[in-house]
Amino acid sequence: MSNFLVTPSIKEDNKFAFFALNVSLGIAKDTTYSSVEEAKDAPLVQQMFYLPFVKSVTLTDSGLNIERFDILAWSDVINEVAQEIQNYLNNGGQVAAQSEVKKVPVTVYAESTPNPSVMKFVANKMLVDTIYEFKSIDETSNAPLAKSLFNFSFVKEIFIDTNYISINKNEGIEWEEVVMEIREFVRAYIEDGKTIITANQEGANGFAASATPLEDLDETSQEIVKIIEEYIKPAVASDGGNILFDAYNAEDKSVQVVLQGACSGCPSSTITLKNGIENMLKEMLPGKVATVSALNG
Repeated sequence: MSNFLVTPSIKEDNKFAFFALNVSLGIAKDTTYSSVEEAKDAPLVQQMFYLPFVKSVTLTDSGLNIERFDILAWSDVINEVAQEIQNYLNNGGQVAAQSEVKKVPVTVYAESTPNPSVMKFVANKMLVDTIYEFKSIDETSNAPLAKSLFNFSFVKEIFIDTNYISINKNEGIEWEEVVMEIREFVRAYIEDGKTIITANQEGANGFAASATPLEDLDETSQEIVKIIEEYIKPAVASDGGNILFDAYNAEDKSVQVVLQGACSGCPSSTITLKNGIENMLKEMLPGKVATVSALNG
């Protein structure tokens, strides 16, 4: 799993604190541990017992319930404990021995895109909560799944969105030859609960709607961004790509956007720009937009 977020809360008796996770830990049955020896099959719980104030730990599917000794107050350490749990999980730390964890079945299907070089692999679960694009293995130091995919010699670029991965292949090989291999690799990787993006990858390859904060843009640029986000981006995402606002020139009424994923370098992107994006912006912002051009992300 990836992108774990831990939300701590102190119980009314101030003896216990609960550390809630934003995703399931895959634990079939709640188990309480009273010592590090009892937790030999639960590495995450063992980590908690290395803290001198921890008296007992209950591991649940939604988080950890921790009891403290009376040597300090939860208010003194609760945020640090939450951060330690979060870092442990996002760095690929094991929750429990495999026999204790229930595997959640994962399905992945392959879907062609308008770009013949790009195939879209769609999962039945959320993979990331923001968009990531990787042009080479050098950009994947904190993206284990992307790094593993670049080990396939034909993989050229990788684009990851909410529940899918778009892969751009090199020339010299047809998707029919490798699509099943990649589909099964991605499915098994996700089902095994391996890390997709580690926490400190956030912001390095993730993308917002615009390179410039929305509040710093002029009024017309803000309107363009809102139209792209509401009307254009969903259609582009269905084709395995993404579109970002780049710039607006009020003098010649030109708009520049960035195409990513399957849309980057797609032979039909020019048609999409002229017949789709440009016409929509002209219609919705009459007199403000004359042309739209694109950069490949």
